[in-house]
Amino acid sequence: MPTNVVMPQMGESVAEGTIIKWLKKPGDQVERDEPLFEITTDKVDAEIPSPAAGVLAKILAAENETVAVNTVVAVIDGQMPAESAESSPESATAPSPKAENAAPAPPAATIAEAQPAPATAPEEPDRTGEKLRSSPLVRRIAREHNVDLTRVAGTGLGGRISKKDILKFLERRTPATAEIPAARPSAPSKLATPSGQSVAFSGPTHVSAMTPQRKLIAEHMIASKKTSAHVTTVFEADMTAIVQTRESMAAEFERSQGLKLTYTPFIARAAVEAIKQYPIFNSSVEGTNIVYKKSINLGIAVALETGLIVPVIKHAEEKNFLGIARAVQDLASRARSKQLNVEEVQEGTFTLTNPGIFGSLFGTPIIPQPQVAILGVGVIEKRPVIRNDAIAIRSMAYLMLTFDHRIIDGAVADQFMAYLKRCLETWEEPLL
Repeated sequence: MPTNVVMPQMGESVAEGTIIKWLKKPGDQVERDEPLFEITTDKVDAEIPSPAAGVLAKILAAENETVAVNTVVAVIDGQMPAESAESSPESATAPSPKAENAAPAPPAATIAEAQPAPATAPEEPDRTGEKLRSSPLVRRIAREHNVDLTRVAGTGLGGRISKKDILKFLERRTPATAEIPAARPSAPSKLATPSGQSVAFSGPTHVSAMTPQRKLIAEHMIASKKTSAHVTTVFEADMTAIVQTRESMAAEFERSQGLKLTYTPFIARAAVEAIKQYPIFNSSVEGTNIVYKKSINLGIAVALETGLIVPVIKHAEEKNFLGIARAVQDLASRARSKQLNVEEVQEGTFTLTNPGIFGSLFGTPIIPQPQVAILGVGVIEKRPVIRNDAIAIRSMAYLMLTFDHRIIDGAVADQFMAYLKRCLETWEEPLL
């Protein structure tokens, strides 16, 4: 019996979605809950599972087409044979729209964290020259985490590498939060694009359409610049105490909590304390009114292959350092593997981003609407500074605050930053 596949509604305020990629083609057999296509909305990206087992009879919406929710986008015809309908390791781990925040996904990189990735485990099999069998999802995860699939053991039929296989590989390779690999220079004849792909020129120019997510990011950035009066102030903070704390506690923190100790929770906790002192930074503008928010919902920018997404730590004011660290890892991991639900990228009241992982000293981030401020963090590096009339080597970083000058004056912004700086330079909160 035919089953209609519809564009799901990924949240109350989401009215449409764009199909990024079909993972099956007409005539292919599909299993129930097996990933069928990928979508992007103005809130979140997701893989949509098949509602039934059978054969994909028709595709009614093309890739990069935007359709309204509940629109029929495909038809699945009949049932698969019983022997084919058993769940494969890959489909068993695929999330459904209603269960996207299931078990934590593979280690993932936030834009606020980066260390050199450990070497690949030597015990992994070497299958150079072998024809590898894997899905688009597995290949994308491999690209995002810089994994050579010839090193991953496939447990599926005929040695097929499943999602479960690559997740296990990543868990063995990098404990807790994984890292963004260093950028590699592209070949001379090619130009690396923001999505990580390469462009081969056949003439003086090459035209490539924006991805749906890139179009949404562009729309949001333009709208924010038209809405808020953007001003950026920059402070320099001595991060030596935090660097020393991290270095002395990293092994114990990972042993006892199973979490890699990064700089992100330190900065996030300090930001929360500064917001408590200056609640104007946890507000929004509605007409001629300033709306103060009781809960501090802290957005943490996460790097994806096609851009950024900002999952939100809800009620951050209620969490201690360990709670913030756990939330950062969980949200970043699920953002990378498209397992966030819509609610987890909504209702942010203040955002933290860190271009410093790419070596940036400082920048001028754009405010995500309807928030009124965003904090950027530059690279933490040793620099010569003057201490007690002598030259000293300290771990320093620039902190950038972009704020909405409609309601926040420069003096208040600088007071906020001075408090934040003091929190970081005189860190006292226990980590465990």
